[in-house]
Amino acid sequence: MVSKLKGIFLISLAAVLVLTACGGGASNQNQGGQAKFTGSIKIDGSSTVYPITEAAAEEFMKLYPDVDITVGVSGTGGGFKRFTAGEIDIANASRPIKDSEEMKAKENGIEYVEFPVAYDGITVVVNKDNDWVDSLTVEELRKIWSPDSKVTKWSDIRPGWPDEKINLYGPGTDSGTFEYFTEAIVGEAKKSRSDYTASEDDNVLVQGIINDKFALGYFGFAYYLENSDKLKAVAIDNGSGPVEPTIETIKDGTYKPLSRPLFIYVNKKSLERPEIKEFVKFYMENAPELVKDIGYVPMAESVYQENLNKIK
Repeated sequence: MVSKLKGIFLISLAAVLVLTACGGGASNQNQGGQAKFTGSIKIDGSSTVYPITEAAAEEFMKLYPDVDITVGVSGTGGGFKRFTAGEIDIANASRPIKDSEEMKAKENGIEYVEFPVAYDGITVVVNKDNDWVDSLTVEELRKIWSPDSKVTKWSDIRPGWPDEKINLYGPGTDSGTFEYFTEAIVGEAKKSRSDYTASEDDNVLVQGIINDKFALGYFGFAYYLENSDKLKAVAIDNGSGPVEPTIETIKDGTYKPLSRPLFIYVNKKSLERPEIKEFVKFYMENAPELVKDIGYVPMAESVYQENLNKIK
């Protein structure tokens, strides 16, 4: 996924080098006049936001090899747990921070800045060899995923579908995707049947469904897009007819109710460090291309400009 970025950034990175040299945020400079940054940046959280942040980190470290950036994937909840304890500088999040997490941050003296970075459409997928499912209604999804679900076979969803066990795959309970999906589909956040293959790593879910003809699961749109030759996306009917997840339907909001914004949260104290300030600036300046190339939907330009204003 990240390898696709190399060609796209050849010109943009050269432009960044010039801009940084003109207005660099660090006192040390190398022989070419480019600002020199050192240090480490710790990031953790959402596996959905991970590909965007990881791509930004890789490209930034090419410019500034003395900066070490680590990006974890403990899920949105796991990321916020570390973020509000002051263990990391940046949290990737596929949902807004909760009141309880905000309270924990205050208790620990953590102030932060929220940066919206992209739109995503949680994608329901089946195996490529599945030739009976093209769409599901929200009510059918609720029937499948509710805590008291009686669905064990495909034929329990619609008569005529295979009398075969349905094998479910989905994010773990620390995932923001899990939380958003359960609230949108089941009606209450974190309420779900538990007899499914769960992982905070979306790549694990992808591989599980690729290798299982009778599987059904859900995860971020970019992971489907990256594997669209091996998976089939299911159109969702929210009462106005089936709508497939695409860049266009996510952007215009017709892919309901599974479209959502994605965020990064940055510790204000960390943002005072030159290397982190420069990284977040780099992230926002390049977010439209990064987001598009990864497979998500960019925010409006005004949102990224507002993000840059927040950094200042």
